[in-house]
Amino acid sequence: MHRSVNEVAYKIVYYGPGLSGKTTNLRRIRDIIGPEHRGRLVTLCTRGERTVFFDFLPINFASIGNDRVRLHLYSVPGQAYYSLSRRVILDGVDGIVFVADSQTERMDASMDSIDDLEANMESYGLELSSIPTVLQFNKRDLPSIASKDEMEKLLNRYEWSTIESVAIGGAGPVETLKLMAAKIAKQHAGLLS
Repeated sequence: MHRSVNEVAYKIVYYGPGLSGKTTNLRRIRDIIGPEHRGRLVTLCTRGERTVFFDFLPINFASIGNDRVRLHLYSVPGQAYYSLSRRVILDGVDGIVFVADSQTERMDASMDSIDDLEANMESYGLELSSIPTVLQFNKRDLPSIASKDEMEKLLNRYEWSTIESVAIGGAGPVETLKLMAAKIAKQHAGLLS
C-alpha cells in the first residue's frame, strides 16, 4: 500500500506462466471500465507481442471518506528467463491474481510458475500464504482443459478463492478484480483495527 495526501494506492500483480492471459485480463478490464475511472494501459515490451517487462493499468476504484482508493494493476512476464523482472515487480505487492492456463498441457507451466512466485516472495521475507491471492482458471472456453477439481488439487496450495475465466471476451477478469479488491480491503481493515 502506498499512501499520499487523500489517496491510497494498492498494488495488484497478475502472475502466471507465459501466455496464460495476464495481459488479456488487464486489457479486458480496461475495455469495460469507463475512461473516467482508469488511466492508460502501459505495456513495456520488445519486438514481439509478449509482455517482456510489465503491463500497468491504474484504476480509480472508490472513495472512502476523504481518501480516493486507486488500484495499480501490473502483469509480469511469464517466460522463465524473466524471473528477476518478476521479483522486482512483486516488491510492495498488496495482492496477487494468479492466472492459470486451463489447458491440460499447460498444467506443468502453471505449477512451475507458482513455485517461482513462492521463491520470489520468500526473497522479500514474505510467505505467499499471507498475501491476498485469487487463483483464476483462465481459458475455460478451450478444448482439452483440466477440470476445475483437478486444477484445484494441483494449483490451490493455500485455499485461495478461485474464479473460472474466459479473459478474451468473456466473464472472469472483472469478477476477479472485484474479489481481489474485497480481499485487500478486508486485510487492510484488519490491519487498522
